[in-house]
Amino acid sequence: MSLRVVIIEDHEILLHSYAEIIDNDSQFTTVGKYVSCETALINFKNDNPDILLIDVQLPGINGIEGIKAFKRLKPQVQAIVISVHEGSRYIFEALCAGAVGYLTKNIEPQELISALLQAKNGGAPMSSKIARKVVESFQFPKEEELSDRENDVLELLAKGKSYGAIAQDLHLSINTIKTHTRNIYEKLHVNSKKEIIQKYAFKNTK
Repeated sequence: MSLRVVIIEDHEILLHSYAEIIDNDSQFTTVGKYVSCETALINFKNDNPDILLIDVQLPGINGIEGIKAFKRLKPQVQAIVISVHEGSRYIFEALCAGAVGYLTKNIEPQELISALLQAKNGGAPMSSKIARKVVESFQFPKEEELSDRENDVLELLAKGKSYGAIAQDLHLSINTIKTHTRNIYEKLHVNSKKEIIQKYAFKNTK
């Protein structure tokens, strides 16, 4: 029995192209093709998809909010984003909304089928650039001139945490955190927490 796929893409040429690729594989059947989340939501119960292939930027309800709505209707639906956007913000908002994968629109037909198979088998299909961004997001840029503890404090400062919250996270006193912060300012030639956030939060989300 083939898996049921719903596609939501406001570029109609791409919409029909994806459907053709999917329908040429006996393992999958396109049961719905929509240019908006609103229309797809109206027909969702009748379509009853196993997999949702969805763009991020859509007229009306965007793909991120759409995924949340579809997951409320059917928590087990496997949502895969397919988008021209490769920024970390889009990727992580999609994954946090419940997407199991994130693909770029320059994907080859066989790669699309492979991604659907991965989702079917419990995987997390991602284009190579997207996967790299996900990995890099867990690798906070360390500063060699700082001690390990100062790097720990730097990472939490870059996340916008207060001295009290950092002290609690690292099981240190607030005065110790302030001392580490002064050292960080001197070594990195910055003058405020705002500068740290601007510099390091950007590094970690570009």
